Amino acid sequence: MSLKEAWKKLWFLIWKDNSLKGWIFSIIFIFLFIKFIFFPALSLATGTPLPLAIVESCSMYHKGNIFSDFDSWFERHEEKYSEFEIDDSKFLGFPMKSGFNKGDILFVIGTNSEKLKEGDIIIFGSNQRNPIIHRIVDIKEANGIKVFSTIGDNNGGQLEFEKEITEDQIIGKASLKIAPYLGWVKLIFYEWQKSESERGSCNER
Repeated sequence: MSLKEAWKKLWFLIWKDNSLKGWIFSIIFIFLFIKFIFFPALSLATGTPLPLAIVESCSMYHKGNIFSDFDSWFERHEEKYSEFEIDDSKFLGFPMKSGFNKGDILFVIGTNSEKLKEGDIIIFGSNQRNPIIHRIVDIKEANGIKVFSTIGDNNGGQLEFEKEITEDQIIGKASLKIAPYLGWVKLIFYEWQKSESERGSCNER
């Protein structure tokens, strides 16, 4: 069999064969394409090893319930932001000021630490199981090195590991929410591993 004939048969099997075998080959092909071609290319283009990030917790959740709005949300969290001299008018100037929900998929880009500013949402590594997605509330410099401090919009206060984040911990900056809730397709398989208080949607809390 020539290479051309083999390619025609493979093409038919993947895209046109509606049999069970055709479906299996199509799924395998799509998986391999995404894992070994799409994601490496996207990582190269964005400058980060994690170009797409799934929000796995409610730490950046805002909405609360159908009757809440920004003013009522900020009133509940004003005290924690006052420590960083962030008021409601300043927060309204931040990117992605409405936060996001568990299961949202974010588009992440690599970033130079010199270009990061207060209010940006970064993805960073810590001693936790997965990278953290929180908002920068303070930037300091020590011995010529920038140190970042973050907080989850929906958390009651800072966690110990996010008080001093160094440049080498930063994976990227969240620039866009591209697929609300679509990440649940993956999260649903891991919910059972979480504590009962962390399971389910943010709307249920």
